[in-house]
Amino acid sequence: MKLSVVDTERCVGCQSCMFACARHHGEAGLSGTCIGVGSIGGMERGFKVIVCRACVDSPCVKICPTDALKPRKGGGVRFNTTKCIGCGYCQDACPIGCVFWNDETNKPIICAHCGYCAKFCPHGVLTLEKKKKRKEAGHATR
Repeated sequence: MKLSVVDTERCVGCQSCMFACARHHGEAGLSGTCIGVGSIGGMERGFKVIVCRACVDSPCVKICPTDALKPRKGGGVRFNTTKCIGCGYCQDACPIGCVFWNDETNKPIICAHCGYCAKFCPHGVLTLEKKKKRKEAGHATR
């Protein structure tokens, strides 16, 4: 399963997904969220949704010096907080800025693609989808 952004044009910046994610992690505010919503010009120009896109060859995994991040089947990563030393390399390595930081624990907050946030998006911006199987090149299916 993979969390996907269906259509950023639908996002009104309500942050319901962010609050849902934080609640799911036992946080009352937004300090524990794995998703971000930012303005690119407000209601006139829209919003951006920052969430892990489940890279197949994740830069954050490659840079982690303690193996706290491991590749997840289908893309993305699994995070072992006990191995993490809080170096921040994973946050620096993420090309889309979706590794968020918990200042209280001095460790990253990594999306597990649970889809909890998608349930609370009132506009259908997010969805949890099954990984699509690729057809083998050169073989037609009937």
